[in-house]
Amino acid sequence: MPFLGHWYVLVIVLAIVLIVYGPGKLPEVGGAIGKAMREFRKASTDLTEDIKKSASEPAADTRPAPDRPASDITSPTDTKAS
Repeated sequence: MPFLGHWYVLVIVLAIVLIVYGPGKLPEVGGAIGKAMREFRKASTDLTEDIKKSASEPAADTRPAPDRPASDITSPTDTKAS
């Protein structure tokens, strides 16, 4: 936001906010904006840490299991004598 670097633009924006919300609500609006910025930064930091953590962990083995029948399971219709 290159246009916000000039001091007179900031003064105009603050004057408009003061006119719209009034001097009584200005501290509440500033607090709400600050809280929203803190939550956004925290969420952004958490997401960045999760991505770095998952990138550093070794990948899990995703090969499918071989097709083998289970040898210890017997069917109730098994005709073999036990």
